[in-house]
Amino acid sequence: MKNILRITLIVFILSSVSCSKEKWASLNTDPSIVGNPDLRYSVARTVESMYNDDYIVWFYNNFDYVFPWSQLTTTGVGNSENFVEMTNYDNQNLYRNLIPNAIDVRLRVDKMPAEEKARMAAMRAITFPAVIQPAITVTDNIGSIVYTEAGIALSTNPPVLTAVFDNQQKLFDTWLSQLDTAIHDLTANVPNRFEIGVEDFVYKGDYKKWAKFCNLLKLRIAARLINADRAKALKIAEEVANSSAGYMDALEDDFIYNRGIKYYGTNNGTQPGSAAKNVVDFLVQNKDPRVRFIFTKNGFNAEVVQQFIDVKKPLPSYILNNINFDANGNFASWKGAGEPWVRYYGVPVSPKKTFETQYDEYFKQSERNKITIGDVNKTYSSTSSYSEFLTRTGLNFTYPTKVNGRVIEQKDNYPGYNLILGSSAETNLYFAEFKLLGANLPKSAQEYLNKGVRMSVERMNSIAQSNKFPYYDTDPVYSGDMASQASIKLKPGEIDNLLAQPSYNLSSNALEKVYIQQFINFANTPYDLWTLVRRAGVFLSNSTILPREKFLGSGGNDLIIPRRFMINAPLESSKNFQNAMKAVQEQGFTTGVNTPTILNQERLWFDKQNPDYGVGPK
Repeated sequence: MKNILRITLIVFILSSVSCSKEKWASLNTDPSIVGNPDLRYSVARTVESMYNDDYIVWFYNNFDYVFPWSQLTTTGVGNSENFVEMTNYDNQNLYRNLIPNAIDVRLRVDKMPAEEKARMAAMRAITFPAVIQPAITVTDNIGSIVYTEAGIALSTNPPVLTAVFDNQQKLFDTWLSQLDTAIHDLTANVPNRFEIGVEDFVYKGDYKKWAKFCNLLKLRIAARLINADRAKALKIAEEVANSSAGYMDALEDDFIYNRGIKYYGTNNGTQPGSAAKNVVDFLVQNKDPRVRFIFTKNGFNAEVVQQFIDVKKPLPSYILNNINFDANGNFASWKGAGEPWVRYYGVPVSPKKTFETQYDEYFKQSERNKITIGDVNKTYSSTSSYSEFLTRTGLNFTYPTKVNGRVIEQKDNYPGYNLILGSSAETNLYFAEFKLLGANLPKSAQEYLNKGVRMSVERMNSIAQSNKFPYYDTDPVYSGDMASQASIKLKPGEIDNLLAQPSYNLSSNALEKVYIQQFINFANTPYDLWTLVRRAGVFLSNSTILPREKFLGSGGNDLIIPRRFMINAPLESSKNFQNAMKAVQEQGFTTGVNTPTILNQERLWFDKQNPDYGVGPK
């Protein structure tokens, strides 16, 4: 399946600067000539284009690189030795629809008379965070990009097709300035302001919430500056905390990207990997409900366990350890916390362990977990994987039952697709970090952490409910009280009990604990996870809370993990070859290679002062 041509930086730039003069002319036509089409549609198209290429982003970027390198999941059942090498990837094409739509809106508003321009300023302002949010992820992966001159052909005659590349330092400064201007325009008291209304499918025309989203993007930039310019990063955090526009601090402030029931996510399987053992162990040990909203239950319910006992098939040791047997050796009950906690297990992430027989119960499940009765067989997963219900909707799901047993299915289920692109949980967890690093903020780090964790759990629970995760309300394989006990939905008192755990108390190892919570929160989104791992050096290799597992090859050699995506050599035939080549040279990058050591040593600007993997925060 992975035969899609590599989407590279050059493709992005060509798509942004090599369009025909006719296309640019049509986009830049005087609105009075074409009947002044409603700007609301163009703004809506801009926001809709914030999330695109989702199949490739999930299939390649996240499940092949970002999640395995960050030790959230593995590639497939376990990591192979070559999982550190890049092949296909995508960088959410900014230039196909997003930037052209945004610039078209801005140019049309800018041509209006002063009074009309003021009325349209808030709607125009939405286009800035709409572009900046995905652009941050693109620069996180590849560094310098075309931005300040992106789409410059729209306003030049003849069209200029050689846009400059902006380095990360300039990008961050430009974005901070644009976000400040956008916040001003979104919150200004303007008579007869034009209201976008329901055409805004995120906030339904609530410009104040867009302003709060702008403040979250400022915090994201501050996070990337934390080791490059800490004083500036902390200043940004203080500005946001004291902003008259406010900041995201309630679930209704969250930026939930929703496409209706006729959009089914990627609509194709994205092949998510197995859950990482250390992450799952941490979540289960602390009874963190988010394990249920990030990962899948395994297939070993009580019915399946009993069938393994009946046919004298060995159970995986990690499952066996959680079972109480009766006097006849049959399943009696679950030990300890019981359902649903006993259904979540991760796998080791080191490729070396896939070669070692003591780990066969993790990596040879297709052989060890198969039961055959007559001509019917079933294979049961004993570990968890990343939930594909976070990437798609409309999935059919068959609940695990014994061979020749009941068929219990969830079919023809098409909820709207919901994705978290920004949350109040993220805001508060950033504040907890910045408070610990010296920012003058009004609350304690513990207060920010507690609120961040609470809202993270509540938001993930809401997404699980709206995306109709299997097991959400009940586990239909069970009956009676057990069916509801085994459900994955958030239950009363769980968050309070969670926050009482030592691993969520900042009296010791405070910064590490905050970063762990940021990591868990980012596990439910396709953005920012890998950036956190690079800038914070988590998980710590010697951690007593949630340790990083060492990536070893079959011979015991250390495997080197990249710190940026590969970049192909600019094509000399490209109109923008000189600018593209200059950007590569200024960053000191070797092009056209996927060698992990090179992609690890040649770092992006924001990453140069960051700690190595596993070293921990500065």
